[in-house]
Amino acid sequence: MHKSRQAAFLRRLPATVGMAVIALMLAACASTPVAPTSSLEAARNAIASAEQSDARQYAGGELDEASRKLAQAERAVAAERMNEAEHLAHQSRIAAELAMARTAAAKAAEVNRQMGRDADALNEEMKRMGEQR
Repeated sequence: MHKSRQAAFLRRLPATVGMAVIALMLAACASTPVAPTSSLEAARNAIASAEQSDARQYAGGELDEASRKLAQAERAVAAERMNEAEHLAHQSRIAAELAMARTAAAKAAEVNRQMGRDADALNEEMKRMGEQR
């Protein structure tokens, strides 16, 4: 009777070991979070948009911060620190959006100043024309 139990155990052993290996592999996969690819891509796109809007000229500090945060996020992904990578990618996108907003504000202020100068010149011209009559 003892030998038949051993034989049955030995027959089930490969299947049991196989199931244990599969369970360990599934646990290992589940413990590594997925890379935040959409957040990283959003940060890259925001930086590219900021660069295209001349943010380097008007908001260089914010644009540099966005690039630094993106680089940190990419290093965090390489180190499999996905939660940290997600957070840094989000910070990068926000910094790039801030750079775009500051750039737009600076450009609007420039246009406003130019319109003021144009209005002053027009007023001077109108005064001169009125004095000539």
